[in-house]
Amino acid sequence: MSYEEQYKAKLTTAEKAAAVVKDGDWVDYGWCTGTTVAFDRALAKRMPELHDVKVMGGILIHEPEIFRIEDPAAHFTWNSWHMNPAERKAIAAGFSFYMPLRYSELPRHYRDRREPLHVAAFQCSPMNADGYFNFGPNASHMAEVVAAAETVIVEVNRNMPVCMGDEKAWVHIDQVDMIIESDNPPIDALGKAAPATEVDKAVAELVVEEIPDGACLQLGIGGMPNAIGKMIAESDLKDLGIHTEMYVDAFVDMAEAGKITGARKNIDRGKQTYAFGAGSQRMYDYLNNNPDCLSTTVEYVNDARTICQLDNFISINNAVDIDLFGQVNAESSGTRNISGAGGQLDFVLGAYLSKGGKSFICLSSTFMNKKTGQAESRIRPTLAPGSIVTDTRANTMYIVTEYGKLNLKGLSAWQRAEGLISLAHPDFRDGLIAEAEKMHIWRRSNKR
Repeated sequence: MSYEEQYKAKLTTAEKAAAVVKDGDWVDYGWCTGTTVAFDRALAKRMPELHDVKVMGGILIHEPEIFRIEDPAAHFTWNSWHMNPAERKAIAAGFSFYMPLRYSELPRHYRDRREPLHVAAFQCSPMNADGYFNFGPNASHMAEVVAAAETVIVEVNRNMPVCMGDEKAWVHIDQVDMIIESDNPPIDALGKAAPATEVDKAVAELVVEEIPDGACLQLGIGGMPNAIGKMIAESDLKDLGIHTEMYVDAFVDMAEAGKITGARKNIDRGKQTYAFGAGSQRMYDYLNNNPDCLSTTVEYVNDARTICQLDNFISINNAVDIDLFGQVNAESSGTRNISGAGGQLDFVLGAYLSKGGKSFICLSSTFMNKKTGQAESRIRPTLAPGSIVTDTRANTMYIVTEYGKLNLKGLSAWQRAEGLISLAHPDFRDGLIAEAEKMHIWRRSNKR
């Protein structure tokens, strides 16, 4: 049977595909921009008659229709590998839960599943002449999802960019059980980043001056990494490489400015390597059929053993807050889940193992507490009760605020406290010193 004949034989409606879901099933909804749309819409109509369905996904950019049914918690739970705003709201509504992990481990979680994965449904590009569908900018762990699932449903979207990569970027029609042709909605775009603040620019300057020609970059998501990317695009740096879990618009800025060649990369030379991507339509257009970009599994991209092979590796990420011991929280506000561990620790570890490598955790010195209307320090004596330690004090390298930067490696507890307090807003330094004294991590001779 030809690929075209197989395609016709497996082609069905979203309603018939959703009918395969049963009470108690585990269902995978794809990842980020590959999250199902047509299947989700059909399953939402059925969900009120179902019970105890366990749905998995992550980095939702749009709110699934199943979230909008009456009393979702009575029918299913959403289990997220990484939280976004829609998922945070679902936690408050009682039907969403975070699954803690280091992102690099996610493919193995599918290989070693304790329970069957009954159904996997996700968006992909149209089938090519060789019978392959492309995962778009979502290779991540999707090949392992396909391998683990009892029923694989692909939702074809002609707007999905074809992201060039290795065998982990594709699924063959032989692996597919059902095909849905969607109404081709636009691929989810991240909201436009807010303009860089003066704080963002100050932090960016401190980081960019640490980047040498030929460095290999990883950027996290958010205004501060975007400000750093923009500054790099406008700098005199050259021959930079990309090896990042998430591909973001800042990399397009750098590439179009001629900063990205990958010529000095020790591995994947000349390629911009990434596990998934989300951004603007401009970014998706750039990734589409671009042979300079390599879409592949997060198991490879985020592995510290891969990262450390790249000389002068520069990892740049955000944090919610940090304490005077050097513990970094990048995923919660107390017990309130904000995002997830993601790959931050993977890159903190890998960058330090790289020859000439550096990892930077960037944050503003203060934030505005919306409840009190008062500014609070992001540098705290200890993390708030219930806050998650994303990077332990033993792993943290550079911390950067608008007041400076500090490499914590090799510093004693009192040196860390002294240095971190110097990065705090001046209004909070005396209070931090008093707390450091109580915790016996302050030398009285420090402040003169």
